[in-house]
Amino acid sequence: MYALSWLRMTSRYFQVLAPLIAICGYLWGGEIWLLAVLALLPLAGFLAAPLANARPHGLEPQQRDMLTGVLTRDGFENQVRATFAASETGQHASAILLLELNGFADIRARHGEAAADAVLKQAALRIRAALRQDDILARVGEARMGVCLAPAPSLDDEACLQLAARLQTALEEPVALPMASILPGWTIGLHRASLRTEAAEPAIDCAAQALEDALRVGPSALRLFTPALGRRATRQRQIALDAGHALDRNQIEAWFQPQISTDTGDISGFEALARWRHPHLGLVPPYDFLPLLQKSGQSERLSDRMLHLALAALRDWDAAGLHVPGIGVNFAAEDLSNPALPDKIAWTLDRFDLTPGRLSVEILESVAAGPGDSIVIETVNRLAAMGCAIDLDDFGTGHTSISAMRRLAVSRLKIDRSFVTHVDLDGEQRRMVAAILTMCERLGLETVAEGVETPGEHAMLAQLGCTHVQGFGIARPMPLEETAEWIAAHRAALAAPPAIGRSTG
Repeated sequence: MYALSWLRMTSRYFQVLAPLIAICGYLWGGEIWLLAVLALLPLAGFLAAPLANARPHGLEPQQRDMLTGVLTRDGFENQVRATFAASETGQHASAILLLELNGFADIRARHGEAAADAVLKQAALRIRAALRQDDILARVGEARMGVCLAPAPSLDDEACLQLAARLQTALEEPVALPMASILPGWTIGLHRASLRTEAAEPAIDCAAQALEDALRVGPSALRLFTPALGRRATRQRQIALDAGHALDRNQIEAWFQPQISTDTGDISGFEALARWRHPHLGLVPPYDFLPLLQKSGQSERLSDRMLHLALAALRDWDAAGLHVPGIGVNFAAEDLSNPALPDKIAWTLDRFDLTPGRLSVEILESVAAGPGDSIVIETVNRLAAMGCAIDLDDFGTGHTSISAMRRLAVSRLKIDRSFVTHVDLDGEQRRMVAAILTMCERLGLETVAEGVETPGEHAMLAQLGCTHVQGFGIARPMPLEETAEWIAAHRAALAAPPAIGRSTG
């Protein structure tokens, strides 16, 4: 490598100095030396061309990213394999870091292609400045950079985390543009690899799993790969593989969480919540599989099944003499975009011999705060005209206007748990909830507080005027077969006279 660099440098110097050499030759030896130098110039050019184009480490042109000048993904993988294979001793360790720019598509849409490219180029420069000469840097995705640290005997998890934190701090410094300044966010996953026991490909995969976990946490998160994370990643891959068949195999169940009146304490309804009972992994929570079903276009099938199970539960409670006023079912924006949804719900209600007033159609606040799709608005208003209640779910997490709520004929707000937590202890929370409740009172809307977990929160919400509460402090979601026992126990507790303690004074 060093001989190649010396030859390349010598050849380039000869080409640059050739005219001066020719003049000196003429002055020193006359025309004979001038002719000799001119004869050697083509030979020097012939030798210099291949040397100038030679590439160190056997890199092909396509293994360099055209934008940032660093390695491509293929080049990165090749260099990591070579680094792991050439380690001097099995006691050495390396580390793989994968760094992803948050919201790259938004940056490109808001500031343009040139600005997005400038952020990536600046990121490559900042990362390279923080690394050692032998560390490997690459662009391994559209907005993802990869780093492989040169093997070292004393590399531990703490040192890796400190380096990752320094990189994140450097990367998140403002990037100055001609017309704006961008504050980029970077999420990092990393894995420290023992070269005695690990190969390059599994080490890169472990770093990718750590990055996926960090991205699930949120922007600017930092995660180190652990065996527990690896097991969780394996589970997630299994869930992703099986999610497409869960509905076909009737593995999606409806679980039910009660809502109670703060005035009487009696049950005012239930919410039907999707749960997946996996044959090998057990009960899978909704945040693990709902996005997969939506991504695979099965949202409508899921809502159909949940509607059927919810109305079947109402019918069963009626048959058992357990009066439950109504039940809520969640519908996604994709469902509400179907003009046939009101007819489908009307037919299903008729099939179970239930009136529309016993069904609450729950829609996310993000739907109401959206641009106002005319089909969604018409669908929701037709359902309201049928007599269905319209619940606006997770209120407070979006930017719904009063006009949007009226445009969608909303009849009840479900206050997000982020406002409910510690409402009895936090004065700011209390003022915020009080403002929401005052607005709802003026608009004639009922309210449900979600995520109630303590008696103090329950009591404060009742005192502030919230009409219904729901959460773990009331009851956790439960399968249908457990609801009858819970309903009976709850009503028995309401009917029992309050215990009066005996004075010990």
